[in-house]
Amino acid sequence: MPIYEYVCEECHSPFEKIVLSKTESISCPKCGSDRHTMQFSVVNTSVKGGDGGSMSGFGTGSGGGGCCNPGGCGCG
Repeated sequence: MPIYEYVCEECHSPFEKIVLSKTESISCPKCGSDRHTMQFSVVNTSVKGGDGGSMSGFGTGSGGGGCCNPGGCGCG
């Protein structure tokens, strides 16, 4: 199910909508207008861990990637 981003042409509010069908009616959740412009989505490629840290190093001896502590067994 793709999530599309829109901007309302009446109140200029940005909003997102999960579109289940191409025939589905799309209206602004703020003003109810059906006049909108589809925006290009920007994909967020950074993945954050539960502690707010980046998980880009996951699996490289960071304590959760299947490796023992760095320097402790030769894998870090």
